[in-house]
Amino acid sequence: FHCLQLYTAQWFRQLKIIKAGDKDLDGQLDFQEFVHYLRDHEKKLRLVFKSLDKKNDGRIDSQEIMQSLRDLGVHISEEQAEKILKSMDKNGTMTIDWNEWRDYHLLHPADNIPEIILYWKHSTIFDVGESLMVPDEFTAEEKKTGMWWRHLVAGGGAGAVSRTCTAPLDRLKVLMQVHASRSNTMGIAGGFAQMIREGGLRSLWRGNGINVLKIAPESAIKFMAYEQIKRLIGSNQETLGILERLVAGSLAGAIAQSSIYPMEVLKTRLALGRTGQYSGIMDCAKHIFKKEGLTAFYKGYIPNVLGIIPYAGIDLAVYETLKNWWLQRFATDSADPGVFVLLACGTMSSTCGQLASYPLALVRTRMQAQAASQEGSPQMTMSGLFRHIMRTEGAIGLYRGLAPNFMKVIPAVSISYVVYENLKITLGVQSR
Repeated sequence: FHCLQLYTAQWFRQLKIIKAGDKDLDGQLDFQEFVHYLRDHEKKLRLVFKSLDKKNDGRIDSQEIMQSLRDLGVHISEEQAEKILKSMDKNGTMTIDWNEWRDYHLLHPADNIPEIILYWKHSTIFDVGESLMVPDEFTAEEKKTGMWWRHLVAGGGAGAVSRTCTAPLDRLKVLMQVHASRSNTMGIAGGFAQMIREGGLRSLWRGNGINVLKIAPESAIKFMAYEQIKRLIGSNQETLGILERLVAGSLAGAIAQSSIYPMEVLKTRLALGRTGQYSGIMDCAKHIFKKEGLTAFYKGYIPNVLGIIPYAGIDLAVYETLKNWWLQRFATDSADPGVFVLLACGTMSSTCGQLASYPLALVRTRMQAQAASQEGSPQMTMSGLFRHIMRTEGAIGLYRGLAPNFMKVIPAVSISYVVYENLKITLGVQSR
């Protein structure tokens, strides 16, 4: 039985090598393809070896393996790290030099640590309508080859399709956040019927245009800010630790949100607008500026920025916990979790993040919806709104619109994943 296991493992390894090196897709590996595979794979191995060699002494020890895995959110004991070393260590020094590393991994086409970064991308793939997640890490190879921007473009396209498909639920959520109360109960069916009666089927997508338009600038600013903050905190590593990622990601999110926040206000006003109230995005912007001034474009800014920390923190913590649990128990030959595991982890982490930050999101939306009073009476502050909601509606008032918000998570995650995978192929990104 042991011989059969060894034979099966060797057979699968040969299949993986053929698949990795077969450029003309004829199911066979000729000599030129094999030479090309060896050269290409050796370059990748050199990059990984350098990223693991923290001391730059040309050798990898157990502490460096533990640190590299810890940076990816995977925690192993020193005994487990030594076991990894022993599998590659030929001369019994309990360290691995370049030759030992290369000889062991050269015929293992995907057994390296950046696999985890490659297969477990999260915020780039999944779009649930809120862009508050911590940005994904990219491997050194992805940055060097320019694949990172293709991932971002694919993610942006996936987000646009996902948001458009779930826009009716998103608009219903906004209406319930602003208008629903104890005296004005609004259900799912009743809310949809009200929207269709007021403006027809087309009104279900009111505000979606600006919601899609803000994806590109927000994603680009967040990614650039994240990379700069990583440098400022002095990290030369390919990946950051969990706490560093949270700090860098939250700051990058705050910078991105500050840059595009007027678009958030426009989205809310358009979603709440009556049929014929605004002729388009620019007309809405002119109307707000004329009636309320420039400061109106930053209403609700403080609860929005404060909401980044619980959303990003809990989303990251839940996702990393689930990722770590899966890698420890099921990652034998590959770090690839498969479609369903990735979707389940993304859905659960996004749901938990949204639940934690929802009261702040509701207060932000109500502040965005506040039009300047004709009498010039003062607008409600964030703390004033919290107290008003608790006094008049109780704690449940802070969760108005939660049902349609959660209803859109699974379709949003699923649609964005499918579109992302197809766009990756179109853009020539290496298949997962």
